[in-house]
Amino acid sequence: MKIFVAGHQGMVGSALVRRLGREPGVTLVLRDRHALDLASQAAVLKFYAAERPDAAIIAAAKVGGIHANSTYPAEFIYSNLVIAANTIHGAWSAGVKRLLFLGSSCIYPKHAPQPMPESCLLAGPLEPTNEAYAVAKIAGLKLAQYYRQQYGVAYHSAMPTNLYGPGDSYHPKNSHVLPALIRRFHEAKEQNLPEIAAWGTGSPRREFLHVDDLADACVFLLKLANPPDLINVGTGTDVTIRELTETVAAVTGYAGRVTWDATKPDGTPRKLMDVSQLAALGWRAKTALRDGIEKTYASYLAEKAAGTLRG
Repeated sequence: MKIFVAGHQGMVGSALVRRLGREPGVTLVLRDRHALDLASQAAVLKFYAAERPDAAIIAAAKVGGIHANSTYPAEFIYSNLVIAANTIHGAWSAGVKRLLFLGSSCIYPKHAPQPMPESCLLAGPLEPTNEAYAVAKIAGLKLAQYYRQQYGVAYHSAMPTNLYGPGDSYHPKNSHVLPALIRRFHEAKEQNLPEIAAWGTGSPRREFLHVDDLADACVFLLKLANPPDLINVGTGTDVTIRELTETVAAVTGYAGRVTWDATKPDGTPRKLMDVSQLAALGWRAKTALRDGIEKTYASYLAEKAAGTLRG
C-alpha cells in the first residue's frame, strides 16, 4: 500500500512515519514543504497525478497556542482552509480511494457537554480565541464527509485531543501548554530560579494524548472497512492544570516553588473527549501521562543537544 503523509516533518506526521514504518507492505510517499507547496492547487494536483498513492493522511496544518491563534487568525483560517481543500480535492481528482483527515478537539462548541461526543459538532458557538483554526478544520472534515457521500470514496476524519511528544514546538510564546511547561521548568532549573508564577488557579481540566498513540489510532482507523465519518481520538481521562504543572516540575527536576496568579484567566473549565465510539471499535490509548511526559522531556533534551529543537 502506497500512503502519502502530508506534513510528515511535523510532530504528528513524524509519529505517523514511525508507526507506518512498522507496517509490512507499506510504501511511504513524503514531500517536505520545499518539494511540495500544499497551498498551491496546481502543485498538489501535479503531485497526486504523478504519485497515485493508494491512501493519504492529511496531518499538515498551521498550528499554535492561544497567543498565536488570537494574534494571527487570518493566517490560521486561510492556511488551513487551503491545505484541506487542495489535499482532499487533489486526492479525489487522482482517484485516491482512502483518505484520513486530522482535525482537533477545538472544533467542538465552547460550552460542549463534557465529555464531548462527536454529535455535538456545530451545536453551539466556538471558543473565540481559536475560532479561525476550528472553522478551517470543520470545513476540512465536512469536505471529506461530502466527497464520501457524493463520490463513494472512503474519506474520513479523526479529531485528536491535546497532543504532545517528540518533535513538538517549544516556542516561548506560540507553543501549547505542555511543551511550554517543559521548556519553562527546564530553563528555571538551569537558572536556579527559586519560584515560578503560573497563570490562573490551576483548576481547569485538560486531556493529553501522546502523539505515538494518535499515530497508532490512525493506522487502526485506516484498517477499518467502514470507518465513521468523524471520530474522537483521546485517552478519555483528564487532569487539572495544577496536576499537570506539578508533574512536569517533578519530571524536569525543578525544585523551586510554583505560585498561582488567580487574577489571570483560567479559560474553559474542562475539555475532555468522549472516546466511547473508538473504544467500542477496539482501540484505546496506551501511554500513561507521567510516562509520556518523561519520554517527551527526554526527547526535548535530545533535540536541544542536537540543535533540532523546534521553536
